[in-house]
Amino acid sequence: MFKAMILLSRRDDMTHEEFVHWWVSEHQLLAAQLPGVRRIVFNVVAQGADESGIDGVAELWFDTREDFDAAYATEVGQKTAADSLAHVSSRVRLLTDEHVILSS
Repeated sequence: MFKAMILLSRRDDMTHEEFVHWWVSEHQLLAAQLPGVRRIVFNVVAQGADESGIDGVAELWFDTREDFDAAYATEVGQKTAADSLAHVSSRVRLLTDEHVILSS
């Protein structure tokens, strides 16, 4: 299984609360439409609990890297990426091959 983890830091003019509202109320509607996405988890970093400046970590699962690339090449993929870039000061993508060690 291929997984993209995306570390997001809000724009300087946004509060953490504004970022969270946009991300989990608005942006998730676009992300959920990505073709081929198998699972999406948005992890909100507790405000003040992390000194990295990261406000959220998205996890998106696809069958393959090719499926991930194809999803973001579509119109909805391009809209999703543009919406993200319009609301963040930093976006770091970690593209991984997931190896589950323990699952409930």
